[in-house]
Amino acid sequence: MSHDDVGPRAVKRSVVFLTAGALAVPALAACSADEEVSKPVAAQDIAPAARTLLADGGTLRWAVDAVPGTLNTFQADSGAATTRVAGAVLPSMFRLDTNGRPEIDQDYLESAKVESTEPKQVVVYRLNKQAVWSDGRKIGADDFAAQWRALSGRDSAYWTARNAGYDRIEKVERGANSHEVKVTFGKPYADWRSLFSPLYPKDVTGSPNSFNDGARTGLKVTSGPFSVKNVDAKAGTITLARNPRWWGRPAKLSEIVLVAVPRDQRAAALAGGKIDMADIDPEEAGRITFAAGNQGSTSLRGPSGTATADAASASAPAEPSGSAAEPSAAEPSSAGPGSESGASSGERQTLRGFALHKSLEPAYTQLALNGSRGPLSDERVRRAVARALDRKELAGLVLKPLGLPVVPVGSHLALSGQDAYADNSGALGDQDTAQAQTLLSEAGWVPGGPIKEEKKKTAGSEEKRSPEPSQKKSSEPSENKSSGPEEKKTAGADATKAAGSDGKNAGGDDKGPRNEPGDPAQEHDRSGMPGAYAPKGTAAPAGTTGAVVAKDGKPLQLRFVLPSGAGSATLRTVGDRIARMLEKVGIRTEITKVPDDSYFKDHVAAGDYDLALYSWPASAYPATDARPIYAKPVPAADGSLSIEQNYTRIGTDQVDQLFAQAIASLDGKEERDLVRKADARIWAAAGSIPLYQRPQLTVTRSDLANAGSFGFQTPVYENMGFLKKGARPPASPSASPSS
Repeated sequence: MSHDDVGPRAVKRSVVFLTAGALAVPALAACSADEEVSKPVAAQDIAPAARTLLADGGTLRWAVDAVPGTLNTFQADSGAATTRVAGAVLPSMFRLDTNGRPEIDQDYLESAKVESTEPKQVVVYRLNKQAVWSDGRKIGADDFAAQWRALSGRDSAYWTARNAGYDRIEKVERGANSHEVKVTFGKPYADWRSLFSPLYPKDVTGSPNSFNDGARTGLKVTSGPFSVKNVDAKAGTITLARNPRWWGRPAKLSEIVLVAVPRDQRAAALAGGKIDMADIDPEEAGRITFAAGNQGSTSLRGPSGTATADAASASAPAEPSGSAAEPSAAEPSSAGPGSESGASSGERQTLRGFALHKSLEPAYTQLALNGSRGPLSDERVRRAVARALDRKELAGLVLKPLGLPVVPVGSHLALSGQDAYADNSGALGDQDTAQAQTLLSEAGWVPGGPIKEEKKKTAGSEEKRSPEPSQKKSSEPSENKSSGPEEKKTAGADATKAAGSDGKNAGGDDKGPRNEPGDPAQEHDRSGMPGAYAPKGTAAPAGTTGAVVAKDGKPLQLRFVLPSGAGSATLRTVGDRIARMLEKVGIRTEITKVPDDSYFKDHVAAGDYDLALYSWPASAYPATDARPIYAKPVPAADGSLSIEQNYTRIGTDQVDQLFAQAIASLDGKEERDLVRKADARIWAAAGSIPLYQRPQLTVTRSDLANAGSFGFQTPVYENMGFLKKGARPPASPSASPSS
């Protein structure tokens, strides 16, 4: 699992002094009145071309992180490649469009609708009469019923990772004819469109043995434009071949080969002619763009249209989707994207045949605050942390160098473009230094008070302290290791020493070197100067800016845990900037860098952190998929705390009730409004702070069409293909392929 991405597959409680519900009231009225439909912040970038322009045949070699342990998406060890295979070879009743909204897949369905709500909810699926499995059998009610029984949770012999929605079904039966499936729900279920996507044949779901083991290393029976030809774990490949029984528009490609390639080796694999398509990190994007002479669908350019040479300075960060692990960023290369030493002459020649596509992933990165212990168990302190952050500046740190729109995420439960999206950040408030300091003061944390410094007793355990503010160079991170002991440094410690009893900072006149904007590394240098993050017009108590706050003789210090590996450079860059923002309001942070393989399991999931950065995927069904992420933790029978996926351990009865109401509402508008209200209360509780939507960078062969950075949309595998010689696709990224 990527540390930046915690999917629903991987798919919040504290003592609070201010109620989240009361704080959210003004925002709730505002978002209920606002019915404006949002749009995606960035369009997809897939080099669209009409099918008539594509050659018939060819093999697409597509990089994946690893060959998954199973091809069953409903098992715990499924991964991103599992989802990719399922999308190409199995039926889905609904797919996601470019706005991240579900739409009927007409290759499998003629219609699907709620036929009645009283006395019970009944949904009738009318199947495409041509829809068959690869063995020739018609897709029918038996397949739906077998999947329901396997995922209902009633039979523990099935090793399932989740059963949301299926556990609300009462029965599945044949409808008026063999092409109809009638599903009756025991409890109303708003997100019924999420079910049976993908749909496995009854050969897989019909018994515990076949479900548990029958789809781990292959799928004998499929129903999509492609079928599974071979899975070779040793070679690191999954080969998909055209399905001769496919009734829809025939696939343009003869084969798709998913090739396991580590992210830090993808540029070399592209240059070596081993793969044709790969998601990459910004450092590699800079190298490839330079080598290719900025050719491609969208070259790596800034907002003004000028080429950016500083893309590597801010690497890009992945849900739990219940399912997919996503790319994380790599360490900036020493050569940098604009230097010839970044790629050999041979690589440069080969890479000229590739194009870079860029959009935004359907996932966002957040700052998580552990509310189960220490100062952050006080809601006022959590809110102070949130009010200290300039979220737009943090988003710009990652997105601006890539030429992507700098728009902070305004919802925990949806992204712009999706039905449930509304910017509810007003329930918490924007960056405000004075308000942050006031909240800290109300919680008993005041600047300039006496501090009793604790002495380190263990040899070799002394934490590394940052230099004086005027000397800090956090753009030059200390050496990071992917394994080994934790590495610590404390931000704000020296500010304590520099501040006298009057609370004045050394160098507090905010004078110092100013580097050119746009280079995140350079901006880090100037961010060390006091006042660097105060928005124009922001007032702060005189003489207290930056003085560490204390309570009962102890400074307010938070343990900020970050992964140390090469693939997490973006998180460390953003984390360092957050530490400096907190320092400005008097909060000290101890940054602890831990090995990648222990970051999530041993720290985030275990609750061994105060602050952490990781990502969640956006879901088209937030009432279902987001509920376990924000559910109020409850005591388990053994005395432990059951948190589901709520790793901040902060939750409220009100949020739980809103989710319960939303999931049972069959009125689409009512469900959307309830989800938005839940989001506003989640903001008010300040357990997690959404920051930015993750960049999505994809390199493809320049003659590959209808593939690249898909954004929200489910890939249309049959439309991917290589252009005929001399063919040129339309320039508009919004063009859609036709037959």
